[in-house]
Amino acid sequence: MQIDELYKECRQCPRACGVDRTASAVVETKSSVVECPTGCIETTAVQSNTGRQRLHAGFCREPADLRIAFAGLHFGEEPLVTVFGGSGTVFFTGCTLRCAFCQNYQISQDGMGRVVDQAKFVDICLRLQAAGAENINLVTGSHHIPRIAEYLRAARDQGVTIPFCWNSSAYESVEMLELLKDLVTIWLPDLKTLDSNFSKKVFAAPDYPEVASRAISWMIANNPLEIAEIPEPPNAKPAEWAEPGQARDKMTSGVIVRHLFMPGHFEETADVLAWLKENADGRAIISLMNQYTPVNFEESPEQKAARRAALANLENRLVTTQEDADIRDLIEAYDFDYLFYQELTDDTSWLPDFRRPQPFSNKLATPIWHCQHKL
Repeated sequence: MQIDELYKECRQCPRACGVDRTASAVVETKSSVVECPTGCIETTAVQSNTGRQRLHAGFCREPADLRIAFAGLHFGEEPLVTVFGGSGTVFFTGCTLRCAFCQNYQISQDGMGRVVDQAKFVDICLRLQAAGAENINLVTGSHHIPRIAEYLRAARDQGVTIPFCWNSSAYESVEMLELLKDLVTIWLPDLKTLDSNFSKKVFAAPDYPEVASRAISWMIANNPLEIAEIPEPPNAKPAEWAEPGQARDKMTSGVIVRHLFMPGHFEETADVLAWLKENADGRAIISLMNQYTPVNFEESPEQKAARRAALANLENRLVTTQEDADIRDLIEAYDFDYLFYQELTDDTSWLPDFRRPQPFSNKLATPIWHCQHKL
């Protein structure tokens, strides 16, 4: 089947919108509303702060053309992924979820990005590899799996030798994930919640628990853990979690399941950890994050009102020291084989602003490519 056929009556993600994304476009416009003739969920275009609208492109608001917002070395991922050279992150435009608290909303929900063809994608991957990336980290590409799979094969053919890493919400179908089999060897899925009512209100996806748990189970079954010890190279970048001169572990195959603790929702994290203990412990690595941070969204009054309504379903604040202590007790009780947990901090400077050529701090990332700035 030709790739474009998978974008006609698109059913790539679990939403199965059925729109023809090959007939979609991203255009400059001053009008604020464009009606979608299919009537599917969330397809009415909304004016974004980038001055663009997504026309007739389904829930993800993306056409058949692949768009990227930013690429660079990232040193804030798990140590097994960043190792010495950093993870070569590629941030795609659009998303299959509508998380009310998304720190990357400028690109996941607000349309920031530039169309990238196969040649440019391969060039970005080669530039990341030449800069010392340990892997090519594909961030939020669930709505473009057929196109990305094609581009990954081209990248391999043209000299990209480092592993490909799939970094997603796990809200994706197993049928589409099969297209990435034998291309992607490292998987970084979220398991956000197992509460369908919560996921409906906060992510706009009541079926998220069922879909994500099935996708993660597939990832674990098809990607056994492979971890190698890598000696420190000359001029290695220092890391707070490693001693100078020390060898570091590097994942070349396997799954790291991430879960972000939501302030005030301890029971939901306990439920997720119970599922992971039964279904992932010993076969995948667990990464429990406490970095929930309120975001200062720059949106229209209508968009802010809708977001506030969704955020009312959680406590939109930093994690407290008592919550952190309770989480640590829970981790100790479950005694996972391999688990990462962050140190609690009130530093919010890591929040990205993708309008800048350097969206992150210089300590956290090294820019390689940006959709709006020449690097």
